[in-house]
Amino acid sequence: MGLPTDLQAYQEYYQSKEKDSLLGWKNKEAQTIRFEQLTKVINLSEHFSVNDLGCGWGHFADFLESQRLDYAYVGCDILPEMITKAQTRHESNNRCRFEAVGHASQMPIADYVVASGIFNLRFDVSDKEWQQFIIETIDSMHQKSRKGFAFNALTSYSDAERMESQLFYADPCQLFDYCKRNCSKNVALLHDYFQYDFTILVRK
Repeated sequence: MGLPTDLQAYQEYYQSKEKDSLLGWKNKEAQTIRFEQLTKVINLSEHFSVNDLGCGWGHFADFLESQRLDYAYVGCDILPEMITKAQTRHESNNRCRFEAVGHASQMPIADYVVASGIFNLRFDVSDKEWQQFIIETIDSMHQKSRKGFAFNALTSYSDAERMESQLFYADPCQLFDYCKRNCSKNVALLHDYFQYDFTILVRK
């Protein structure tokens, strides 16, 4: 199962954000805090390879570079326009490459896989369909990572009056349970850095 909605909706959404260097994220500080949570799954003291699923313009690669880490990065995205932009932004960084993929199962194998924000925007897709998409994506992240993977999502514990219909609010306990039962015994749920989202780390 690929993305359960028309790609045109995503293309139009991100085209509307083209002048926004953060592609809809609140601010750079908030984005950095999310990246810091995701990298907790990685052993940063040694060389590592990482796939960034839903890479957008490659902001996670910017973060890795700012930390002066020894890494090999592959950014994967379903939108070719994103890949083109990312390649242009990172053309001088020989530790980065970018690939357009139609499904998470098409990304290469790496030590780690991270995904930031890819489960948030579901437009008019039903809860059931989107939940299935999340589970299948988690399965692909598990299959394509040697040492672990991490992802974030909006939380179902958000205030009801702040929820938006085009966004998906996942049950963190349900996803923790799925990862614990199907991926690894070593799973962490981080739900203390922002009020409205969470990160799950799966180490192997």
